[in-house]
Amino acid sequence: MDGLGIVVAVIVGVICLAAGYVLRKMIGEARISSAEQEARKLVEEGRKQAEAVQREARLEVKEELHKLRTETEAELKERRSELAQLDKRLLQKEEGLEQKTAELARKEQSVTDREAHYRKVVEEAEAARDEQRRLLEELSGLTEADARELLLKRAEGEIRHDMAKMVRQVEEEARRDGERRARDILSMCIQRTAAPHVADTTVSVVALPSDDMKGRIIGREGRNIRTLENLTGIDFIIDDTPEAVVLSGFDTVRREIARLTLAKLVTDGRIHPAKIEEMYGKAKEEVEKEIKEAGEQATFDADIHGLAPELVKLLGRLRYRTSYGQNVLAHSLEVGHLAGMMAHELGANAKLAKRAGLLHDLGKAVDHEVEGSHAVIGANLAKRYGESDAVCHAIEAHHNDVEQETVEAVLVAAADAVSGARPGARRETLETYIKRLERLESIAESKKGVEKSYAIQAGREIRVMVKPDEIDDDAASLLCREIAREIEQELDYPGQIRVIVIRESRAVDYAK
Repeated sequence: MDGLGIVVAVIVGVICLAAGYVLRKMIGEARISSAEQEARKLVEEGRKQAEAVQREARLEVKEELHKLRTETEAELKERRSELAQLDKRLLQKEEGLEQKTAELARKEQSVTDREAHYRKVVEEAEAARDEQRRLLEELSGLTEADARELLLKRAEGEIRHDMAKMVRQVEEEARRDGERRARDILSMCIQRTAAPHVADTTVSVVALPSDDMKGRIIGREGRNIRTLENLTGIDFIIDDTPEAVVLSGFDTVRREIARLTLAKLVTDGRIHPAKIEEMYGKAKEEVEKEIKEAGEQATFDADIHGLAPELVKLLGRLRYRTSYGQNVLAHSLEVGHLAGMMAHELGANAKLAKRAGLLHDLGKAVDHEVEGSHAVIGANLAKRYGESDAVCHAIEAHHNDVEQETVEAVLVAAADAVSGARPGARRETLETYIKRLERLESIAESKKGVEKSYAIQAGREIRVMVKPDEIDDDAASLLCREIAREIEQELDYPGQIRVIVIRESRAVDYAK
């Protein structure tokens, strides 16, 4: 019974599955048929919409084509009109060119005719001129070249006379106004900055308590003096001079260090290589300290601020440098004051002039170490340590190494000349003095027509005697100016040199 129930249940289940399958298939086919109908309906609607869109596109294309055709025809019509107008203008221009060509041809023919006429007239004039020249040469007895030379000489004489007269007039006016103004400014500035200068030499003398100290300075087999000379770079001269040692050297800083070293050794009494090195170190520190203090004091006295520490140190080194016996640091300070006061009087930049004046001889602190003129060296140093281009230019131009382009540069050069030229400021050796006098006389006597020249007033004036039959009054004025200009170019001298040209005519007879 149970097995039959199971069989029946299985059969019923199979029948149910079959019925479900058939039912599902029928439902699926119905859904597929409905979907196909819906798809066909959508396709039909799409086709109808596509046809409508196609019709609308065709209409728009036709309208656009019609519009383009209309615009193109209008543009073509306008272009044809413009071309017609251009053709008309070209025809008019061609007609005008033909008329101008014909007119130019007529004018060219007229010019050709006139040229032939003028050529004929010129030939006749040249023939007449040649005839007149021949007649003039016969009447005057001079050729054309002789006559031209005679006229040129006469014209040259008249021009030189007028030029000399003009030169004298201009010089007189400039001298009258310039000398008065310059005299007032310079006298005021010199009076306000007058300062003494202590002359120095290339040797220093160290006093000794007794001559026995000389042997100790020399040392066993000369080891002490060799150590001193090697350390300081200065020659120690020990001779018969009683109770003194002479130190010789051109580097004043080294010489001062050597002097202090020897003085300390003499005071201490113990002289041997180790002590010499110790005292040399102390002396060097003292001198470097004095150099720094001297530079700072100079900037304080000149009221100059903002200098680089290196420039201050270089300024201090100028304390131990002299030029023609004049202390260079004192000279630089004086030049700064003079330049500043002159700039103030003339309305220029007084601070700039004073700064450049103080630094103008900066190159002398190292000119024994660097090649070149001290002006160029000083300008390079100032530029390296941040000074302005105007200050560097004034330093470089104060000895005319370059052309002076600013008022302050001219004032620095003038202040330098005034400081060095005032009485007692500088001195020169006898040999240099004699050479300058000889050079003055040779410059004057090299000129044509000079009979004799004499340099007087310690070389600050030269008198030139000329031959009166070769040099007239006008030529004497020009000769004086030429000699002065050549002296300025050839010689280096303090102050100014007066040039006097003397032309003297004498008539001598005897009463018998």
